This record gives sequence, C-alpha cells and structure tokens, in this order.
Amino acid sequence: MSLLKNELQIIYGDDIPAMTKKLLESIKLEDLIVDAAAAKGKQARIVLKPNLVVASPAAGGATTHPEYVGAVIDYLHNAGFENIAIIESSWIGDSTTRAYKVCGYEDLSRRTGVPLIDIKADGKDPHVAGGMTIEISREIMKADYLISFPVLKGHCQTNLTCALKNMKGVLSEKSKRQFHSAGLHKPIALLNTIKAADLVLVDGICGDLDFEEGGNPVQMNRLIAGRDSVLVDRFAADLLGFEPEEVPYIGMAEKYGVGSADLSKAKITELNENSDSGKTVSSRKVSGLVRQVVAAEACSACYGSLVHSLARLREKGVDINKLGKLYIGQGYKGKVQEGIGIGSCTAGFSKCLPGCPPKARDIIDFLEDK
Repeated sequence: MSLLKNELQIIYGDDIPAMTKKLLESIKLEDLIVDAAAAKGKQARIVLKPNLVVASPAAGGATTHPEYVGAVIDYLHNAGFENIAIIESSWIGDSTTRAYKVCGYEDLSRRTGVPLIDIKADGKDPHVAGGMTIEISREIMKADYLISFPVLKGHCQTNLTCALKNMKGVLSEKSKRQFHSAGLHKPIALLNTIKAADLVLVDGICGDLDFEEGGNPVQMNRLIAGRDSVLVDRFAADLLGFEPEEVPYIGMAEKYGVGSADLSKAKITELNENSDSGKTVSSRKVSGLVRQVVAAEACSACYGSLVHSLARLREKGVDINKLGKLYIGQGYKGKVQEGIGIGSCTAGFSKCLPGCPPKARDIIDFLEDK
C-alpha cells in the first residue's frame, strides 16, 4: 500500500541516496503519481520544487541537498518517468541561476538531463483566494504532480518554514512583497488552497533551526515524507518545540481545508531506528537578536540581512541592545521621522542605509559607526 493521506514516513541516517531509495520504495512513489495523474500515467509532468532561497550549499542549513533531489530523479527514471523539471526562485535580491550553480543543481541537471526552470523568468498568472490576488508560476500550475523538498528549519519571521511556506517560492516578486505586507501567515495559507504539493519530501539532514538563511546548521539526519502539507508542518513544529499558535499559518491552512493538523489521528511510520534522543529544539536565537527591531511589512531578504548582521555584530563583541531601535520594512515607505532605518523603504529616516535588500556587510559597517 502506498503512502496514506494521514501518514508520515520517516527515515534516519546520513547516506542520503540510500535513505531516499528506501523511503520512496516504502511510500511507492510511482503508484502515487499514477493514481494522481491517471489520464497521463507515466507521461505525467512531474515538477520538483526544492528550497534554494539563497545561493548557499546545503551544508549551511538553508537549502535542499541536491543528492536528495537527484536520488528522487534516479528513482523516477528507473520507474519510467521522463517528463520531469526542477523549478524554483530564490528570495528577493538574490539570483536563482546563481543558486542553482552554487547549490549543485547545475551539475545535477547535466547528470540527469532534467531542466532547471527559474520562476523569476517564468510567466505568472493571477489567481484569487480569500479575496487576495496571487501571481503564481505557470509551470507550477501546469504540473500534473508536484513534489516539494522543503528544508526543516527555523524562520526569523514565522518561526518555522517547511512544507506550506516552501510554496512561497512559486510566486512573482510582486506577490512575494505583497505576502510580507499582509503578514505572511494568512497569504501562505491561502496560497496552498490554490496549489499545494502533492507530495512533501522534507530535507531534515542539517537545517538551521533558527534562521532560514542558514549558517548554524543542526545535524538531524532524517528525511520525512507526507502527502498533507498541514500535517507535515504540524509535525515539524512539534519536532522543533513550537506550540501550534506559534506558527499561525498551520492552523489557518487547516481552517481553509488544505489539510489536517491533528497529529493524534496521524499514522507515523519510522522505517528505521532513530539514534537521537528527544526532540530537536530551536534555540530561539533570532528572538534574542531582534528585540530592538521595529519591523513593518519587512521582506524576508531585507529582514534576514539585518538578523545576520546583528548576529555577526554580537559575535564581534558589540552590545547590539545599545544601538537603539532599528526600523525596517515596506510599511515605512514615504514616512519621514527620526531614527535608524534599514533598507530603501526607510529612506525618509534621519539615518538610513539604502538597499533592496541591503547587504549584511553594509549593515554591519553602517551600525558599527552608530
């Protein structure tokens, strides 16, 4: 029997290709695809959506291991599926093409013959959910079967990023900014009512449990498979020690009918023994860095650069609490006031570092002078 809708399967270890093969054999991936796209069978268009938010190798804890995606492609090829594409967009201010190269996906594409599609260069069409217009990649919407490869990691604004939030990469730049203006949680939930992954294959090898840009990877050595993005995220939140209310988009997505967050009714299947003891818990490092940050509709790239900079300043012995309030985000566009602004949206502040997003190096230099 193939993977059930209310089931999660987990495998532990550090041999990614071998773990992936065993996991896919257990969930019977080929049957899942044929069942979901019965009319097309093995001609179904399969789209693989990793998390390549920044141009940083997977060992840093931010991006999906290419070995994981590659093992899935090998499995699909061996099962007779050939109509496959990898599709992604990095966050605002970074280059997807550069991320594909740095993260090892150009080499993967050459080896497997699977094309790389940059959502930033793809056509977008508007879709409406909950009164919100969301621009989504055409290639994503044409997928007969969508496999998402989120990294199990923390996030500086939403605490957790996994299955539901990984879909944010399918948006236009305009909609990404709109999501931040609307507070992220509700838009993320609404997006998944339009297009959610058919299968989620979580990369839990070494995610950064505090910050989506990586840099402080935690070795977790696990891969997780699930068909319900809400259930996957509820399990991930529990694994990282977050209460449901600390990741609001999970409950919102459940309310909108995307899936179930009821772990008590889930079937959790472990394919081998976990040698770790206890849960893998976030250190909540980010919350300690941003006490003086006053954010209003801040985009992840800009906010992330600031968090990264504050972490580096603290490591250098700077008392960041003495910097005073730091203002950041689209909500400050056109406003004139006293204070320290980070990013071009705060151009009206008495002290402002421009950039969209500003580079972490520039923020460090700017704040060290204050």
